[in-house]
Amino acid sequence: MTTGRRTALQAMVWSGYVAISLGMLASYQPVSGPFVFVMAALGALLWGATEGLRAVALRRAWLDGSTRLLLLRLALWPPLMALAVQAALYALNTAGIALGLLSFPASMPRGWGVLLGYTANTAIMLWLWMSVWLGVQTLNRWRLGEIAKWRAETAARELELQVLRAQINPHFLFNALNNLRALINEDPARAREMLSRLSNTLRHTLQHSAKERVPLADELAVVRDYVALEQLHHEERLRVAWQVDPATQGTSVPPMLLQLLVENAIKHGVARTPGGGVVDIRIARAGDRLRIAVDNPGHWKPEPGAPTSTGLGLGHLRERLARAGGKGADCRIDAADGRVTVSVEMAA
Repeated sequence: MTTGRRTALQAMVWSGYVAISLGMLASYQPVSGPFVFVMAALGALLWGATEGLRAVALRRAWLDGSTRLLLLRLALWPPLMALAVQAALYALNTAGIALGLLSFPASMPRGWGVLLGYTANTAIMLWLWMSVWLGVQTLNRWRLGEIAKWRAETAARELELQVLRAQINPHFLFNALNNLRALINEDPARAREMLSRLSNTLRHTLQHSAKERVPLADELAVVRDYVALEQLHHEERLRVAWQVDPATQGTSVPPMLLQLLVENAIKHGVARTPGGGVVDIRIARAGDRLRIAVDNPGHWKPEPGAPTSTGLGLGHLRERLARAGGKGADCRIDAADGRVTVSVEMAA
């Protein structure tokens, strides 16, 4: 809150307090000039007291300490400030009476008991003000913390996407360009087709990776382009079997999810297996759950205590599933009989 807005709010609060107090006083006795002066002075002193409490709370960082310390400070500071307010008000009244500027009825109650009563009432007003102020400060801190958290998560996601792009593109792009260069003279028509597939793959990576989810049909289209380019590199060593349930039409997935699974299957399976092998891609829907499994030749054995994933891509994939895969989304790896299967389950 700006200084001007705070000043206006303080003026409204304490002038309202003075007006209400005078109205209540007028309901059972005539209000004379001295009483108006006293109430106006009390309102001004309370304004100054709350500004002083605010300054102390900020300078000593009350909200950064423990709850016990905060309660102790609240128990001590407002009563002390209330006593100072009543002492200042008493000094003003005494000076006004001595100068002949103020006069009060002889029947007006006086004494230490009355002073303590006024001090208690003033302390209650200061406690109420501090409760509201601390509540507003706590709410603002929470709001700013949520904004900072959101910004940090956004930055982390952007960094993650940059890592994904850097991981997928370089070696794949290098191989694709080399193969296209060799194909231009041998089969220009096929070279043009492969160039279009490469363009589609890169466009999908750049345009859709910033989204939480994309249509499965779009992901399938770009993965088919990706597979065609990899088959150009691996030739007969790479064979792909597709099993896509028609019921999956209209579903969505986190972007690059299927491409990551297929890339890992080719890089860690086919490329390392003599003679290559078949990558089996199975996508099915069961109710509101989408199940994706990519099966490839190879061997895998998790290290003791290590998470069940291989490669940086699958680690990021698991994090993305936690955010965009819906309740119960998970990714796991199984190996048996010379085959490795990466399975993903998420909300459709």
